[in-house]
Amino acid sequence: MRVWRIANVAYAQFDGEGARRYGSRWTRKGRPAVFASATLSLAALERFVHADPDLEPVDLVAIAMDIGERIVVDTVDIAGLPQDWRTYPAPPALTAVGDQWLRAGGSAVLSVPSVVIPHERSFILNPALAAFRTIRVAEVEPFSFDPRMWKAR
Repeated sequence: MRVWRIANVAYAQFDGEGARRYGSRWTRKGRPAVFASATLSLAALERFVHADPDLEPVDLVAIAMDIGERIVVDTVDIAGLPQDWRTYPAPPALTAVGDQWLRAGGSAVLSVPSVVIPHERSFILNPALAAFRTIRVAEVEPFSFDPRMWKAR
């Protein structure tokens, strides 16, 4: 399965340091995790919603990763989430889901619904597991947003 990630060149490594330092909707601060999306377009939208509207991101790269068939992927379905799972800031129940998955250490990948587009999937990768090291970077290429995304409305 191919998944995508968009990152600044300086933060393109797969060590989970960003999530460890800042936390996320799905993980508590202090726990390393790497995030990816099912498609490049979803990765772009996920990146865009976190971008500072005053700063157009530069030096971005699109990173394609291949998750092998032997890697176990756990799945979280929308039906199992609280009704407010898409709110901002994220409800603590979502952090609990990710933290419980990380602590269990049963799989290197957790598939979750995208908050941006719930019918699509985002992936949380656990860099602490040996199976994570079998995920291969397939390609890295420069990425930029269409400048119209940054124009004032």
